[in-house]
Amino acid sequence: MDVTRLPSGRWIIDFGWEMTEQEAALYEAPFAYVREHVRPVRQQNRREAYRLNWWRHVEPRPGMWRVLNGRRRYAATPTVARHRLFCWIDKSVCPDHQLIVVTCDEDVIFGVLHSRFHEVWALALCTWLGVGNDPRYTPSTTFETFPFPQGLTPNIPSTEYADDLRVIAIGDAARGLNELREAWLNPSDLVEHVPEVVPGYPDRIVPVSPKAAATLKTRTLTTLYNERPTWLDNAHRHLDAAVAAAYGWPADIIDDEALERLRALNMERAAAGR
Repeated sequence: MDVTRLPSGRWIIDFGWEMTEQEAALYEAPFAYVREHVRPVRQQNRREAYRLNWWRHVEPRPGMWRVLNGRRRYAATPTVARHRLFCWIDKSVCPDHQLIVVTCDEDVIFGVLHSRFHEVWALALCTWLGVGNDPRYTPSTTFETFPFPQGLTPNIPSTEYADDLRVIAIGDAARGLNELREAWLNPSDLVEHVPEVVPGYPDRIVPVSPKAAATLKTRTLTTLYNERPTWLDNAHRHLDAAVAAAYGWPADIIDDEALERLRALNMERAAAGR
């Protein structure tokens, strides 16, 4: 369990899921904050475990952290979003409850998830939420049922397919897409990378000036995908072509046909697993 205060004044706190109230109280400043701001809200919660153990994280996800042990990053996507986007997040960052985490750190898995084939599958099987009727990514119906290219499923160790030409092509395209997006989100003339004083945490990305800070506020992935400049479209086309080749499909396959083939693969694998 760690309690760390960063130079920014932000606390990084890991209470653990079995820490007693007496143990938590030893961390005086964060405990006082939680007692003042969290405890009153928890006292109104209907779930007894949340109400009684008010100093603990409600959903610590120990299974997720065990799987992430030894990995440097994970892929995440918002539960509800207009655009189905995946991003890399450093393992030291605790994800919000509205993020769906995929416990992988391989570019090939990231690439398949960010292909239009996974997107059309997710749109066909998702639920819809909110005033804008935005798609809600539901892992049980979208991720768990998605038929990855043969031999490239997330449960297979990457060492078993590292030399696969399909993997190399998808990985290169996925890295290229991510690098282009990161360069647009945080261009070198607007930001600087400041090392964090606490070992093991990623560098902080800070604006070089107030003017740069104002510009960076407008540079979000939602803005980028709403505008969808040509370079972004080209990067996605390159990735889609690599993923299509991994399935043995033509690069120009239309979405409806790809969806039908994915459904056939899903049914075939489900029948084989009986």
